[in-house]
Amino acid sequence: MKLKLGIPKGSLETATVDLFRRAGFQITINSRSYFPAIDDPEIECMLIRAQEMARYVQDGVLDAGLTGRDWVEENEADVERVADLVYAKQSFGKVRWVLAVPESSPFQSVKDLNGKVIATELVAATKRYLERNGVTAKVEFSWGATEVKPPTLADAIVEVTETGSSLRANKLRIIETVMESNTQLIANTNSWKDPVKRQKLEDIKMLLEGAINALGKVGLLLNVAQKDLKTVVEILGGLKGPTISPLSEDGWLALNTILEESKVRSIIPRLKAAGAQGIVEYPLNKIIM
Repeated sequence: MKLKLGIPKGSLETATVDLFRRAGFQITINSRSYFPAIDDPEIECMLIRAQEMARYVQDGVLDAGLTGRDWVEENEADVERVADLVYAKQSFGKVRWVLAVPESSPFQSVKDLNGKVIATELVAATKRYLERNGVTAKVEFSWGATEVKPPTLADAIVEVTETGSSLRANKLRIIETVMESNTQLIANTNSWKDPVKRQKLEDIKMLLEGAINALGKVGLLLNVAQKDLKTVVEILGGLKGPTISPLSEDGWLALNTILEESKVRSIIPRLKAAGAQGIVEYPLNKIIM
């Protein structure tokens, strides 16, 4: 069995390869090839632009692929949505497609764009958005550099953003959110019905979700005297409370827990002050819930 898996080429490429690495798969990309190597003999990878991924998965060229929910909806693709994987190019969160206009523009809402020109790469979804709002406007496909088109080449744009910094740098302001999107693992409907391929996809889903669950978290090991246990546990918190095991030395316990990495720097000094010893912080690749 070979599962033909599409890896998104472009902005999501590096983040996707890194996520697979954390999930336990080593993907090696050669700049001269569209067929990355992967250390799993049951998977065959191919680099495909995220914008085209859903179409190739729908048509069976690929068994599965990773792409944004935005491009699945843009193409109205008939695919199985296996998993929501909330990560993007710069962060591990959702992105937004927003309606933006020049800072000096009088437009305040989508209703003000009747009869105007909107440039975007997300043409079909933008047209549906305008229709839902009762607005008739000309939607032009943008081949790139969309932010520079207003006000000369378009009155407004619909563009994807994580932080809004690029829009602000081009003196644009957001007036509405058209759509939120995140990466999805999608599958061809026939491939999903194949029990062997479906099981492989379920395994990949579990490992990728485990890798995402571990993002921003670390493990913490420490030893504590029985008399200090209550205070230390109150400081720790953790996902479901720490795992507590007795040590060979009477009256001493070992604690193991998972914490938000951003909180550990303030917690460790408090643990030390509460009597904890042998404190070890370690990185996590996956948390399987």
